[in-house]
Amino acid sequence: MYSKGTPTLSKSRFLSGLQCPLRLWFECYAPVLAGESSLAQKARMEIGQDVGRLATELYPGGELIEEDHVHHEDAVRTTNATMTFSDVPAIFQAAFLHDDIRIRTDILEKFDRNRWNLIEVKSGVKVKADYLYDLGIQYYVLKGSGLDINQTCIMHLNGDYVYNGFQLDVRDFFHFQDLTDHVVSIQSKIPSELSKQKEILARPEPPHMIPSLSCKPSNNCEFRTHCAKDLPDYPVIELPGLTQAKWDALAELGTLSIRDIPDSFPLSELQQRVRTCVITEEEHVDMTLQTELTDIEFPIHFLDFETMGPTIPYYAGTSPYQTIPFQWSDHILFKDGSLEPRHFLWDERTDPREEFIRSLLETLGQVSTIFIYTDYEKNILKGLSEQFPDYHGPLLATLDRMKDLCAIVRTHYYHPKFHGSFSLKSVLPVLVPDMRYDDLAIQEGEQASLEYMRMIEPSTPSEEKKKIRLNLISYCGQDTLAMVKIREELLGRA
Repeated sequence: MYSKGTPTLSKSRFLSGLQCPLRLWFECYAPVLAGESSLAQKARMEIGQDVGRLATELYPGGELIEEDHVHHEDAVRTTNATMTFSDVPAIFQAAFLHDDIRIRTDILEKFDRNRWNLIEVKSGVKVKADYLYDLGIQYYVLKGSGLDINQTCIMHLNGDYVYNGFQLDVRDFFHFQDLTDHVVSIQSKIPSELSKQKEILARPEPPHMIPSLSCKPSNNCEFRTHCAKDLPDYPVIELPGLTQAKWDALAELGTLSIRDIPDSFPLSELQQRVRTCVITEEEHVDMTLQTELTDIEFPIHFLDFETMGPTIPYYAGTSPYQTIPFQWSDHILFKDGSLEPRHFLWDERTDPREEFIRSLLETLGQVSTIFIYTDYEKNILKGLSEQFPDYHGPLLATLDRMKDLCAIVRTHYYHPKFHGSFSLKSVLPVLVPDMRYDDLAIQEGEQASLEYMRMIEPSTPSEEKKKIRLNLISYCGQDTLAMVKIREELLGRA
């Protein structure tokens, strides 16, 4: 199962080792155990590459080291040669090797004849804590390679940048943050961390690790599914709102399953409900569930939005990652039990927001209940009310009519097969088994956003645009029909 050979560390491997020693070991010896990257993960990588290329425009005359990671030694030689050229203001993807650690720097800017600025480009809009060690390991290798580093910076997107609708101002689009003092301050910690990681990689077998809170999906560990396969059916990591302190206390007790949590262990009301349902293998139905679901005014709207947040703004007056709604779906349930689906999808490259607002207000009317799932739609409407003052009053008026079906489920109902999650994708197959997402071309919101951006791209063939449009309508409509069916099923169980 495990590959042979002595691995070298790289920046990415070093950062993986900081997160989890097992992840580092698997990356080096058992990459076949990694799960396949999602479309969203691949898109984020492409976004990072696009932003990196855009950043190089700030350094006209800069030289790109073109050798790939397979030919690192060749890249090092090319880098060393390029550094001697007096007319090169910056080097992109400069390669270095020190202490058996390989790195490629995003931008190495020549400060003066003998000193350099290290610049790491990030596609986010703020500096994150883990960027410090990202820069730290690069600084360590550069200093070990004999370079004199003047400044160590993160170049990230300027979240306050507003696109004028004509031309991107690249200089204003980026923001520099000098982290030199912080990077220098952690240098004393890096040798000991490197020793730990090299010791782990010297082992013939992977280190023993139990999946923990650091294994949450947001950390994007490609081995998460593999590591979770030996966990019990209801691992304690599925407890909603589990804190690090509670996780540590349960780990100290050797408790891996929710079933085995001691009666005396302090849990929140929701966590205790989950524990009871797992142990009894029964659902929990609060006595006020029916009241919450029937305190309504017909016709009932079941509403869902799809949005995008382009890294590089598309429309005048917008900023990086600003949320732009482009689609809504509304299933309308009338008092006689009839159901009418309606939808809106803007399929042009122009700004969809005003037509989105106008069409939405028309379909919602001025009275009756609106079911949403989480408060996401509320937040979108609040934002639109500020961006489009002419619609401020009507948009805010819809908020008072909204009922959050997710909050109702979370407060008044639980089924052990939810496995601690109240997301629509977790709740629906338990309550309405004949409705699923795995037969849809688009199966989650981030994928919908990516497909929409592909649909409005001028280079996308017209037949492909039509196909994407139908897929988007099916997906968003599935979300609102799912809410109809979930409410119907819960009323039958209340």
